Amino acid sequence: MPLPLAHIRVLDLSRVLAGPHCTMLLGDLGAEVIKVERPGSGDDTRHWGPPFVGGESAYYLACNRNKKSITLNLKSRRGREIAAELAAQSDVLVENLLPGTLDELGLGYEALSARNPRLVYCSISGFGQDGPYRDRPGYDLLVQAMGGVMSITGEPDGEPMKVGVAISDITAGLYAATAILA
Repeated sequence: MPLPLAHIRVLDLSRVLAGPHCTMLLGDLGAEVIKVERPGSGDDTRHWGPPFVGGESAYYLACNRNKKSITLNLKSRRGREIAAELAAQSDVLVENLLPGTLDELGLGYEALSARNPRLVYCSISGFGQDGPYRDRPGYDLLVQAMGGVMSITGEPDGEPMKVGVAISDITAGLYAATAILA
């Protein structure tokens, strides 16, 4: 029996955890996920460990299962052309770069939806696409601290402590996948 998203192609321009967790969930549901990584180093998490499995980061392998991976230099004209061609053939695009980054590269929603009007374009950012903090990078630890979850974790009379897993990134990825499905 085919999985529910077997007919869907996802272009994954995300990195680290929130975006890759989102696209991992879509891949688990059967979507074809094409993950784009930087030439030379790939996703930052390829090097996070231990543990490593066959020389690869277990963290990276877990978050990027069920994906096809390619490298593209989005700073080069040809790399941007290939990304735009892939977006034109995709149903969904997921990115978690700073707001405006892909617009500057000609790969923002306006440009890509003009070529592919049915493209579902999901942008994940720490502080939203507009507002006073939009240009600030958002990391799980920062979001845990600002959101107050660290104040209820740890010893009763102790200092604030981060949750044992990157719960803010995982939750952001889960909500992003839910929004895409809607």
